[in-house]
Amino acid sequence: MAQKRRTELGMGNPLTRNLKPLAIPGKSQAPGETGDLAAGLYIVATPIGNARDISLRALDVLKGCSVIAAEDTRVTAKLLAIHGIAKPMIPYNDHNGREMRPKLLARLERGEAVALVSDAGTPLVSDPGYKLAREAIAAGLSVVALPGASAVLPGLALSGLPSDRVLFAGFLSAKAGERQSTLEELKAVRATLIFFESAQRLADSLAAMAGVLGGRPAAVARELTKLHEEVRRGTLPELGAHYAKAGAPKGEVTILVGPPQEAVVDSAKTDAALKAALALMPVKAAADLIAGLTDGSRKALYARALELKDE
Repeated sequence: MAQKRRTELGMGNPLTRNLKPLAIPGKSQAPGETGDLAAGLYIVATPIGNARDISLRALDVLKGCSVIAAEDTRVTAKLLAIHGIAKPMIPYNDHNGREMRPKLLARLERGEAVALVSDAGTPLVSDPGYKLAREAIAAGLSVVALPGASAVLPGLALSGLPSDRVLFAGFLSAKAGERQSTLEELKAVRATLIFFESAQRLADSLAAMAGVLGGRPAAVARELTKLHEEVRRGTLPELGAHYAKAGAPKGEVTILVGPPQEAVVDSAKTDAALKAALALMPVKAAADLIAGLTDGSRKALYARALELKDE
């Protein structure tokens, strides 16, 4: 059930030694020169593990910006050091967001280029960055998004679950009642569900999911793109039992849960139930009654009820 994939950093790769900065829209730049960034808020995705999973455009922005607003300046300092970048940084996170937003907006209004980064992945995904972006947009300031690493899509790709329709649900509440209510709301969503979770709450969350969502196929992905990357696949009850026994794993965790199975409709039984209901009530009421009993489509049952009534 478990699949591990190891990745080594090749920082001395000769293919990357002579790369030149890419041109960025809104940036005055001669060939081979970094230049200055146009004023604006640059939302920059950073690696979730492997330091080489950063775009050339992101490196150009981090080199050319006026200041970097970082979730944790100590974490970002390590990334900058790997790539040989020295820039002033200021912290912007859940704890100081209310205080720092006006200061960052003032910098933008003065014509500065501010790069926003989280500890790992794409800012605005389960972090306070969206409030800063929202206020910058409301003020008519330029906001530029640089796409890149996130645990959501790699986790989906490795899960083996349907990828045509997905719903990212972020973190579940640590409170059992609120977690239960959220899962009940998501139960009928016909999409692969994606959650972030802390390793310490993983077993409890999987057990809660199994209780509400049943034996759906699922996957737990952790330490994505890092040396000890692991993807464990199974049903929700199987995964819950494994982590209840094994204990909390190390690292960042992403949970992916397959969509609900399509119910197999027995048309003969459905028709018989509709006919019995139509003998006692109007078409709409009959369709609503049978839909509630079978979890069938009200629209489809209403259309079928009309056909049966005309026969």
